Amino acid sequence: QVQLVESGGGLVQAGGSLRLSCAASGRTFSSYAMGWFRQAPGKEREFVAAISWSGSNTYYADSVKGRFTISRDNAKNTVYLQMDSLKPEDTAVYSCAAGIGIVSINKVRYDNWGQGTQVTVSS
Repeated sequence: QVQLVESGGGLVQAGGSLRLSCAASGRTFSSYAMGWFRQAPGKEREFVAAISWSGSNTYYADSVKGRFTISRDNAKNTVYLQMDSLKPEDTAVYSCAAGIGIVSINKVRYDNWGQGTQVTVSS
């Protein structure tokens, strides 16, 4: 079990950048695949990006590919989401998640979730 705390959200103009961080507690962080998901008002939670425990494999939703970059620092128990060229449709609450096993784009494979951080992109 790990506890996750996101930070770095905020208000940004279209075309701008934000870097989200997700700090994890626990000594077994490096055993977990990590994912970022987002939920906009009135919509279901959707996959954004995921990274394997070693960081060697990454996956992205088509909507963010080429604009967002997921990375992790196991020494700091932290996973990051660098978001560039932001668009108004990226506005959502972004949550990080941790799951034991093979990295997945499916939210049901993650059983540890943070509270989320709001990202708002103005046009």
